[in-house]
Amino acid sequence: MKKLEQLYEGKAKKVFKTDDPKCVIVDYKDDATAFNGEKKGQIVGKGVVNNTMTNIILQLLEQKGVPTHYIEQISDRETIVKAVKILPLEVIMRNISAGSFAKRYGVEEGIVFDEPTFELSYKNDDLGDPLMCESHALALKLVTKEQLAEVKKYAAIVNDTLKEFFMDKGLKLVDFKIEFGLYDGQVILADEISPDTCRLWDVNTNEKMDKDRFRRDLGKIEETYAEVLRRVKND
Repeated sequence: MKKLEQLYEGKAKKVFKTDDPKCVIVDYKDDATAFNGEKKGQIVGKGVVNNTMTNIILQLLEQKGVPTHYIEQISDRETIVKAVKILPLEVIMRNISAGSFAKRYGVEEGIVFDEPTFELSYKNDDLGDPLMCESHALALKLVTKEQLAEVKKYAAIVNDTLKEFFMDKGLKLVDFKIEFGLYDGQVILADEISPDTCRLWDVNTNEKMDKDRFRRDLGKIEETYAEVLRRVKND
């Protein structure tokens, strides 16, 4: 498959056209951002970690019945994926209080929820990706009722699968953010699953093993990303 001109560059990835209109190539960068782009930096090797880890997990999710955009990893940083039309919504699933949830409601981090929470935010950088209730997403026609039902169903499967998967690797899945897209009219998962998009705490120490190390200047960022990938790859 031939890599053609760049279509898009985001905070963490570049997307390239290919000679197949139904496929694009995603190239993962080492650039790191936080707080809606206010904080910027580099995490050396992050692109390799996120690309490899995402592809391992997407293949696992396919086995669990979640359709994804994954096709084939072609290098340390590059993967061929289906060309999807991204739904302008971010889906956040939370199992434990942390981050913006704890700040928003004035509670401590570490409260284990009886049931996971399901949140939507409007994918709009200019507005700061504001939280959005389901009825607002429907009112603005960002998604149909049927698509939203699929999104919720798949998000629950992703959460259940990842909780078990990460626990087996000595990691608690605190929360995560994912995005979905449409491919031939079907809702599919079209995002990375990595320390950039998941909050992961060590089971024994509660040490933060994710992008919070960058957000909060905790140090050992590259080493932590590498350690998460080591655990994920350790069958």
